[in-house]
Amino acid sequence: MQYVMALDQGTTSSRCILFDRSGNICSVANKEFRQIYPRPGWVEHDAQEIWDVTLEVARAAMAKLGVTAKDVAAIGITNQRETTVIWDKETGEPIANAIVWQCRRTSDIIDGLVAAGHADMIRARTGLVPDAYFSGSKIKWLLDNVPGARRRAEAGKLLFGTIDTWLIWKLTGGRVHVTDYTNASRTMLFNIHELRWDEELLRLLDVPAGMLPEVRPSSALYGRSEFELFGGEIPIAGAAGDQQCALFGQCCFEPGTMKNTYGTGCFLLMNTGETPVTSRNGLVTTIAASAGDGVQYALEGSIFIAGAAIQWLRDELGVISTASESLEYAVKVADTAGAYVVPAFTGLGAPYWNQRARGVIAGVTRGFGRAHLVRATLESLAYQTHDIVRAMERDSGIPIAELKVDGGACANDFLMQFQADLIGSDVYRPRCIETTALGAAYLAGLAVGYWSSLEDVKNNWAVDRVFTAAMDEDRRKELLRGWAKAVKCALLWGDED
Repeated sequence: MQYVMALDQGTTSSRCILFDRSGNICSVANKEFRQIYPRPGWVEHDAQEIWDVTLEVARAAMAKLGVTAKDVAAIGITNQRETTVIWDKETGEPIANAIVWQCRRTSDIIDGLVAAGHADMIRARTGLVPDAYFSGSKIKWLLDNVPGARRRAEAGKLLFGTIDTWLIWKLTGGRVHVTDYTNASRTMLFNIHELRWDEELLRLLDVPAGMLPEVRPSSALYGRSEFELFGGEIPIAGAAGDQQCALFGQCCFEPGTMKNTYGTGCFLLMNTGETPVTSRNGLVTTIAASAGDGVQYALEGSIFIAGAAIQWLRDELGVISTASESLEYAVKVADTAGAYVVPAFTGLGAPYWNQRARGVIAGVTRGFGRAHLVRATLESLAYQTHDIVRAMERDSGIPIAELKVDGGACANDFLMQFQADLIGSDVYRPRCIETTALGAAYLAGLAVGYWSSLEDVKNNWAVDRVFTAAMDEDRRKELLRGWAKAVKCALLWGDED
């Protein structure tokens, strides 16, 4: 067995990477899929398209090396979390488009739960702040709004899953309906202390328990792929949400270690060990991926729009032609001419948790041009990360000495230097920035003995570059004051008239 296959099913694309024992990328295939926006604030995906694209890239990555099923030790899956799929148990047909984690259509359901006084109970049991971000309210919306769905669900004819569950179900020909602890912990239906679906939360959101998958550790043999998919059966032995996979791929196995992933959103996680830490500063408590039967926990700060803001510049505004051009424009100017972009296109996540905030460009003057806009948009990723780093320090009591980074945007040297300057700490970029996929590979490989131990995995981690803070303290404070004012503008938009 020469390789482990990682299926990295993200928010905008599906990627397959084949890794060797040293954690090297040996083959990669990637393909984007459609983003569906039926109404302002609504985001959907076609789950069948996601499956088709995932299968296509898996076969393509294998073909590049001439790999057959017997060469692949295991498949690990990592996925966009919270995105909700409901499908027919017999036909395998989704009852509607998947509701994406970014979608805000269920804000009223969440407001109702909060108004009824359930917020503290939800936080205590799930570790989450009640928000439309999570899967529970999405399930309720689909059952309430797709004709006949609730009746079919109550009759045991429908299944729910996050994207990991959907892919495992498809890979196994409908034989396995399972999720892992990390994805279950993002549904707002799972008791993270007792490691079970919570009956009271299911009643509150009117979700039939029979729809829900079995919940298992992140590193475990779930099943085997159908023979005809790859010309042989391959063990499916790892699954975890994308951010927990990145934490694992960055070898953040000890309490206090942390990483930030710059993807469609930004997600900063700190391993807190076997004890969940309750946040008092706008973070959530979640389950981290681990290789044993027990669980570890993490503090998480979620930024809804990060790399998606660069895509906005490219696709909606036409300001840049490619995402990589953002670096070229950002360094053309010395600063943003005093302006800020707050990309609250789908509300603000941690540490603000305002579902109705909206994006703003603040502080614009006549001299503000294209390069300033691009630079301000890039800088917004670092500002949002700064806010979470400070919240994490307050919750954990641990000063942040270093931040490990990954995801596509961490390849941008300007952004990484600005990030180090803002947080006043070293930023470590590893040689392999595909740590989300690498984490999925490690989880699967450890389950089948491809890697023997966590130490075996740790030996693969290597640094590419360290970015050290160099900004004057007065300048840092001045910039952060301006950012705080800009965030107030975005929050003000969400206020009731």
